[in-house]
Amino acid sequence: MTLAPAHHELVENLLESLTWEQKLAQLQIAFRPRLEDAAELVRSGIGAIFWPRSAGATNELQRIAREETPHGIPLLVGLDVIHGQRTTFPVPIAQAASFDPATAEVDARVTAQEAASGGVNWTFSPMIDVSRDPRWGRVVEGFGEDAYVNSVFGAAKVRGYQGKSLSDPGSILACAKHFVAYGQVEGGRDYNTVDVSSQRLRNVYLDPFRAAVDAGVATVMAAFNTVSGRPAHANHHLLTSILKDEFGFEGVVVGDADGVVNLLDHGIAEDMEDALRQSFAAGLDVEMGGNVTTADGGARLGPDDVPVARVDDAVRRVLRLKLALGLFANPYRAPEHEVTVPSPDSRRATLAAAEKGLVLLKNESVLPLSPAPQRVLLVGPYANSTDHLGAWVQSFAEPADSLADAIRQECPEWQLTVRDATGFFGGESESISQAVADGADFDAIVVAVGEPSALSGEANSRSDLRLPGAQEELILAVAATGTPSAVVMFNGRPLVTAAWIDAVPALLEAWHSGLESPRAVARALSGAVNPGGRLPMTFPRSSSQVPIYYDHENTGRPATISGTIDGGALDVGLLGPGNTDDHYTSKYRDLELGPQFPFGHGLSYTTFQHGGASVTPASISLDDLRAGRSVEVSVSVTNTGAVAGDEVTMVFIRDLVASLAQPVRRLRSFTRSTLDPDQSTTVIFELGWQDLGFWDNQDQYAVEAGTFEIHVGGGLERSQVVELRVS
Repeated sequence: MTLAPAHHELVENLLESLTWEQKLAQLQIAFRPRLEDAAELVRSGIGAIFWPRSAGATNELQRIAREETPHGIPLLVGLDVIHGQRTTFPVPIAQAASFDPATAEVDARVTAQEAASGGVNWTFSPMIDVSRDPRWGRVVEGFGEDAYVNSVFGAAKVRGYQGKSLSDPGSILACAKHFVAYGQVEGGRDYNTVDVSSQRLRNVYLDPFRAAVDAGVATVMAAFNTVSGRPAHANHHLLTSILKDEFGFEGVVVGDADGVVNLLDHGIAEDMEDALRQSFAAGLDVEMGGNVTTADGGARLGPDDVPVARVDDAVRRVLRLKLALGLFANPYRAPEHEVTVPSPDSRRATLAAAEKGLVLLKNESVLPLSPAPQRVLLVGPYANSTDHLGAWVQSFAEPADSLADAIRQECPEWQLTVRDATGFFGGESESISQAVADGADFDAIVVAVGEPSALSGEANSRSDLRLPGAQEELILAVAATGTPSAVVMFNGRPLVTAAWIDAVPALLEAWHSGLESPRAVARALSGAVNPGGRLPMTFPRSSSQVPIYYDHENTGRPATISGTIDGGALDVGLLGPGNTDDHYTSKYRDLELGPQFPFGHGLSYTTFQHGGASVTPASISLDDLRAGRSVEVSVSVTNTGAVAGDEVTMVFIRDLVASLAQPVRRLRSFTRSTLDPDQSTTVIFELGWQDLGFWDNQDQYAVEAGTFEIHVGGGLERSQVVELRVS
């Protein structure tokens, strides 16, 4: 982070004037104490606190820091504002389903402005862990299974939080987390072990963090997990050699909650002092928990424990951020301007985001339901539930309405009957039967099911990805009535639908889409909104099938079926189903091949056609690629249906022969286009050096000569293939 000469001088003068104890006090953030206790912590010189819940309370702590401490160093004030402060946007995985990074950037900008108005200047977001195991509850916080999608959406969130300048009153510090490979915890269990090869670490898990650093992210959070046996909080290779030295990260590395304390449980530290020593030596700059100094302000470490230069480097990084935020000039916020309720503009923004993330997974001419008068039965635990905000929402967030209320508002012509039938975890066959007994008397039935917010997020790993309770029984009972029906699913992770998906004619994936989620769904049911989202994460057929993801490596005995899709080879590892009797191939003998719904899947109320795919030039030399030249991939997209809609066009590459086994596909670009009926557009993508290569096991990046397949179109299921020759 480049500072003006005057600021650089201020940092160095402050650093020179601080005692050892005062330096260490700057390198910690304490968990949210009572306000009176927080005041004493600030007087003792602590450098960061969690938000005390109002602008007025924050101002008082900042006043104490400025006026009642020897050097008047203001505070960093942190809070987990993951997808909204007062205005809750869709959960990050739902934002990724939009395949429009502007969705994430708008969320972060609105969130930053609301949070900053109350005195927050640091959020612990975005989470850019590539997540390939939906059993892991924290998939809800990230952008799915693809490294490129995580890179693009993570960078967008960084731009939104931090704005054009950190000194802007509406900007806050972003924090890319968790560094690194937390999404590969064994068994999908939070806080568990990670064992990952060097090439996979670099080709998959590090890429989003490199993109975040390139986007100027101010802070990065260390992960709870080990990598190759060494916990990230004490991993010098990760925190210093890669993040700071190789990536050039100049911001602050913060620990996760009690991540340093956890080194004792990992069995690599003898006591708290040893854990702190190892963490700071590894490259950690701020400990989360407030354990660096004692209650009376004494130091737990001495200059003989950690090199003075390392501590000075950490303090410099902290002071630079405080200067960049403008806190030395003015750390206060006007209480009368604190945002406490969503504005009409922020509501419109979150409604647009919720609508963009809806994914139509199945539709046999049921949706949309006509907005004209008709009798509609709404059943299921999400009929009257207001649990739409999702995981990682603060208690003071504006509550959502129910789907029933939203349908009454958006579809006033419908004669709506609402029956709960079953809860999330309970429900007897008798109550379900009663709820749908007269189902044939209705024109349509909407079944609102899902996974409550409390089942996703941190510490919410699940071994069984089916809908909880008796919801599957309810869906099948509705299907048996013969009345046209649509299932709407609200959830924070991919779920298993195998037991009922063949029985239902329509399924709309709604996610936990925030404050305006019910309204977005009601508008999609009536056709006022045409769903255009795509899956950012594979939906498996069975919980036993995970981890399952589209960009798996080529195997020696792949299970495949013959055929083509728009001229491209059909790989059952991507799509399925196939021949389970072909014995000596990679598969489960008792499960259809492929996922239930693959990455990138999503339908529409209209139809699209891609044509004329080309790559120009059709061949390029390695020297030209190294020099920064690229190739142009183009394809035409036409709305061939009767209504306007959004199409997501994706570009995948496949390196046919390489020195290391490569993924069967790798996403390299995407765009979302809105087209009226009969309207066409040509979308153009560029592919260059960074798109065509890979990292090897010696940590070297290279592009190898050979033939590449370029798959371009509406995702894995609808693509054309053109070839590129690299010589």
